[in-house]
Amino acid sequence: MDCKTKLKPYDMIPIVSFFVLRGKCRSCREKISWQYPLIEFVTGLLFVFVAYYYHLGTTLVDPFAIRDLVFVCALIVIFVTDLKHFLIFDAVTIPLAIFAFGFNLYLYATSSNFWMICLYLIIAMVVGAGFFYLQYFLSKGKWIGFGDVKMGLMMGAMLSWPKILAALFVAYIVGALYGIIILILRKGKMKTQVPFGVFLSLATLITLFYGGQLLNWYLSYLNF
Repeated sequence: MDCKTKLKPYDMIPIVSFFVLRGKCRSCREKISWQYPLIEFVTGLLFVFVAYYYHLGTTLVDPFAIRDLVFVCALIVIFVTDLKHFLIFDAVTIPLAIFAFGFNLYLYATSSNFWMICLYLIIAMVVGAGFFYLQYFLSKGKWIGFGDVKMGLMMGAMLSWPKILAALFVAYIVGALYGIIILILRKGKMKTQVPFGVFLSLATLITLFYGGQLLNWYLSYLNF
């Protein structure tokens, strides 16, 4: 807050503190944005989803669940910062790319296909970053920012090959639908800036849990 008051632990209880304080700072009474309880609520829902997805009621510790909880937190940060400020911070994407690559290798360290898994991760990172770098290079930074390139690297490390393809497909479909809706409502123009990191983070989240089903559906649709 603007008053620079150091918050007490009881003022930082997710969701609860916001309503106890009636949406205002305890010290200066300045209004607290609704974005904070909303983000806390969504984060809580996603944590519950991860717990349900991995059946954590019967398994106390699951390294895959731990990995995905870290991924969820990072994707929420990217979603919010790009939506509000049109920025994807290196402080999020670069460490997460390193974490995702290293942790995924750790998870499959004893697998007989370890080196193939390693290769797939590298391919996905190259494809993810390369896909956006090509657009950045051809447009001289007019189509996308360089943050998207690093986002692509992170997505590849998170999703591996070939799930990165599904994520890119979903992101562009959702982004295109958003652009069409904005144009129809006449709230934007063809050159209106779009927070593409929002769609990338959303697509990555969907693909993280349902990428296999998306790929199988697409291949079956093509009768492969």
